[in-house]
Amino acid sequence: MKEELRARCKELGIGLMGVAPVESWDASPFEPWIPEEFWPKAIFPEARSVVVIGLPVTLPILETSPSIHYHQLYKTLNEILDQSTYWISNFLNERGHASLFIPRDGYGHIQLMKESPLAFFSHRHAAYLAGLGTFGLNNMVLTKEYGPRVRFGSVFTSAVLPGDPVMSEQLCTRCLRCMEICPVKALGDEDYPRSITNKSACASRALELASKFASPCGFCIKVCPVGEDRKLYHRENLDIYDEDDPRFKEYHQAWKHTRSYGSRK
Repeated sequence: MKEELRARCKELGIGLMGVAPVESWDASPFEPWIPEEFWPKAIFPEARSVVVIGLPVTLPILETSPSIHYHQLYKTLNEILDQSTYWISNFLNERGHASLFIPRDGYGHIQLMKESPLAFFSHRHAAYLAGLGTFGLNNMVLTKEYGPRVRFGSVFTSAVLPGDPVMSEQLCTRCLRCMEICPVKALGDEDYPRSITNKSACASRALELASKFASPCGFCIKVCPVGEDRKLYHRENLDIYDEDDPRFKEYHQAWKHTRSYGSRK
């Protein structure tokens, strides 16, 4: 069944897939861990496995942030993830395994996240338990393929599937670039998972950008050095993000052009 799932994901254009048995949440692999009411079994008692998929955030589009280009990419990824997890859940249902998809963003509006900064399920923790990556200082899951430039979606299923091992290699290099570039200084500690993330400040930034049709922010994930996508786009030299560096003037001009149109200043 798991290989059938991988084949189905490949048909849907999904390159990243992992599985976490629901018992993985019981182990509380680090502290603080998410409360039990957010665990899969608490949300769908029939759940025995969680299938997690990931889609990459295209780095050159992300580099234009805040912009309408990244804004539309983010929306597109969320829509594809919701549709893909829906089709995967149906694929499992048709084979006799009660399954359901979990929406990519489990909240109605970013204003609600400012008031109560929690969705009803964490795809990031599911991705970690499904062996797709490790947490970084930016409170995101970093993958070998794309660093933190990945959006995840999840399916709860009654199918008992073999889980993937949690990644033992820590991918975050502790370079502190995410902390330094954050425009609202939301990242306040160097030792994840005990790091402090000011979710309210992050949400306020997102609200501001949303009013300009240029959300989300994305700064902390675009400067992360981790990810094989950097080689594809020839972005190994992170000095490119210093927009005063004349060596990368043509890139900076391209980003400024994209930022200048399609969203409010």
